[in-house]
Amino acid sequence: AAVEACLDKSGYMKELRSEVNEDRLANIVSFVETAGRFESVDELVQELNRINDLKSQPKPKTASLFETMTIERVTLEDALQLLSLPRTVGVDPADDVAITVQNGPYGPYLMKDGESRSLGNEEQLFTVTLEECLQLLAMPKKYGRARAKPPLKELGKDPNSGNPILLKDGRYGLYVTDGKTNASLKSWDSVEELTEQRAVELLAERRE
Repeated sequence: AAVEACLDKSGYMKELRSEVNEDRLANIVSFVETAGRFESVDELVQELNRINDLKSQPKPKTASLFETMTIERVTLEDALQLLSLPRTVGVDPADDVAITVQNGPYGPYLMKDGESRSLGNEEQLFTVTLEECLQLLAMPKKYGRARAKPPLKELGKDPNSGNPILLKDGRYGLYVTDGKTNASLKSWDSVEELTEQRAVELLAERRE
């Protein structure tokens, strides 16, 4: 009875009672194999209770990496900054309404009382000031996107996408992009010696 109660509470009973015969059989086999690892029913019940307690815990906050970031180069400081989003930039002195910045499916943007404006790049999520936000909000929405930094160099076309490869300098260092994929330069790469072939290699590695 204790095992049944734990299974029901943890949600496993629903899986064992699956309406699809194949799924139900697979779930039962999996449960039997797992249960066999415990020396007693008490240990099994304790483990089911532990799992159930973990499921009830609040999920930790997560954040996606910027397009210009790579896992290899992300620091603890970078991670903490990402987790700090959305960021409150300040309050509009005209009406005391807060202005926040955050990342979305269509890129970085600022928000004030339901009104939004696009930012020029993801780096501005940490650097844009209240004054700059107010300037963007004062502009018509379709012109609200700030101008991105010009590329440092153009390196031919990417054979995969057919788009021009551009070398850019971002908050997290130098990177190449074809407009779809961004790849950070390695520590041994330099602007002066970067070739089209090397840029293609970096983008290909990033896509893997």
